[in-house]
Amino acid sequence: MITLGLTGSIGMGKSTVAGMFRAEGVPVFDADAEVHRLQGPGGALVALIERQFPGTEKAGGIDRTVLSRYVLGDKAALHRLERIVHPAVELARRNFLRRNRARPLVVLDIPLLFEKGSRHRVDKVVVVSAPAWMQRKRVMARPGMTAAKLAHIRALQIPDPVKRIQADYVIETGVQQHQTRARLRRLIACLRAAQGR
Repeated sequence: MITLGLTGSIGMGKSTVAGMFRAEGVPVFDADAEVHRLQGPGGALVALIERQFPGTEKAGGIDRTVLSRYVLGDKAALHRLERIVHPAVELARRNFLRRNRARPLVVLDIPLLFEKGSRHRVDKVVVVSAPAWMQRKRVMARPGMTAAKLAHIRALQIPDPVKRIQADYVIETGVQQHQTRARLRRLIACLRAAQGR
């Protein structure tokens, strides 16, 4: 099995590319989606997070807006949250890999792959990238996004040019979607050919 790490800075089109991998029959583990599930209504982490960050539970799940007020700009609070979330996501990742161990190729969608030192967890890294102006346009169109919030997020992420250098493969999303899909299909074909599949 080849484990492909899929990453990219905010607004680069990583979710779109993850969807394309799924459409091609490649299993994808989405770390962000797993966090949402764990923090959603009835999620396994809701009570733990509410205990650490009172007032964050709402309708049986975690209100991410309230939670972000606790952790934005507070490294100690962010670290406390990560100590709750990361082990649970890691367990889900291991279960995903176990379920798909017979597959020739799987994708681990990890937004902060480089930032959190997760490079060693994957065989190859795909960075999803787009021009900076397009990234900004996409992100600023999101509900509740502000220029200050975007600047804060960017400050926490390794710059796109550095990620591109560290990547094994780069998939551009600043082009027509059919071009992105064609590049992704070529990548899948090359990886499968390398395995003789």
